[in-house]
Amino acid sequence: MISNSTIAAIASPPGTGAVALLRMSGIRAREIAGEVFSGPAESTWEPRRQYFGKVLNRDKQTIDEVLLTYFPAPRSFTGESVVEIACHGGIVVTRRILARLLEAGAEAAAPGEFSQRAFLNGKIDLTQAEAIMDLISAKTELASRAAQEQLSGRFGREVADLREKLIGITAHVEAYIDFPDEDISPDSSGILVAKMDMILVKMEGMLSTATQGRILREGIATVICGAPNAGKSSLLNLMLGFDRAIVSDLAGTTRDTIEEFINLRGIPLRLIDTAGLRESDEEVEKAGIARSRQKIAGAELVILLIDGNQSSGQVPEIEVPPGSRLVRLVNKADLPVHADWREAGYLLYCCREEEDREKIVGHLYDAIIAGGSFDPADLVAINARHQRCLERAEEALRAAKLGLLAAESPEFVAMDLRASLAAVGDVIGAVDPDEILGEIFSQFCIGK
Repeated sequence: MISNSTIAAIASPPGTGAVALLRMSGIRAREIAGEVFSGPAESTWEPRRQYFGKVLNRDKQTIDEVLLTYFPAPRSFTGESVVEIACHGGIVVTRRILARLLEAGAEAAAPGEFSQRAFLNGKIDLTQAEAIMDLISAKTELASRAAQEQLSGRFGREVADLREKLIGITAHVEAYIDFPDEDISPDSSGILVAKMDMILVKMEGMLSTATQGRILREGIATVICGAPNAGKSSLLNLMLGFDRAIVSDLAGTTRDTIEEFINLRGIPLRLIDTAGLRESDEEVEKAGIARSRQKIAGAELVILLIDGNQSSGQVPEIEVPPGSRLVRLVNKADLPVHADWREAGYLLYCCREEEDREKIVGHLYDAIIAGGSFDPADLVAINARHQRCLERAEEALRAAKLGLLAAESPEFVAMDLRASLAAVGDVIGAVDPDEILGEIFSQFCIGK
């Protein structure tokens, strides 16, 4: 698909830095760049080679010294002619160069428009386009690796393979419907059902990675709770590696929740420090305790921090939501520990000692892996949109399978197969509804 417009944008983050990058794509990219660039003549530019020169304003005054690189169509990211300009970092200079490109005939790019053009020109599929944003926003190395795996096209190829198998089944059923007088013998329902079962198993495997995908992108909501002065803020500071929360010997110091991300061996955790749980008549503290219980109700991992000096009867009762994991950590091992915890065989920690950090990390990591929702070895991790599409596809395919088993009219079976095929196509963009493209690319940053 060839667009008549040429778009331009600043591709690097705003702010001050050594270098910034501007990108231009479209049929006039080379012409517009040649108009504003003072350096080697446009006619001499070789693909993927950098040229030093200056960007000039309309009055031929220097805006900045730059490096220009030309990527001819179709061997570029977007599949169109692309020019990239590397200039000195800084808000003013980059905006002045962008303004000059727009003055010379380019149009301001919309969020995600470069990636959208790459998709429309067949350079990437939708899963790869989404992986670009995942890679940019990855919070851990595992998240980055999973995004790279998807960007390489692995998931897209697996979905395309499912689609090809579905096309084969659908084509066979519809051929039997459309040409009843021809010598076309339909496969027995048993053979078709077996083929459908193979596809359903593959779909179920993909859907099983949805939780992992959400964890890699959003992190595990992890609440630190316990009685006042159990050491919750000390644990938060220990995990972060710096003092984020106020630590005091006075009970009830924390009145509100504090949230921070940490990288737990590649797994992003959204740590939430909460107010101590106890009975209180003080209005502000009561509000903080109520908020703590709200956070616990929405948590995926609950760390109940226990003051090791106190008995088990002094530990506050909490209600962990279904499907969440509860980890009990006994703190203050540097002080006399109550017999309840030693007799019960609990591991003892001190949240003020740096050497205990790795022990706590290992304890939490084991609890997460044991929960079965995260497998560091599996880098296929679908997102919420993929999940919705695959769930629709699975539901329609199951309906087609039941129709075959019940000897329904092949027309009804074909309708369900087509619905499944369309849903699978939505994953990679083989079906091209405008609303899907709008939803995906509107989430991108300018310049991608």
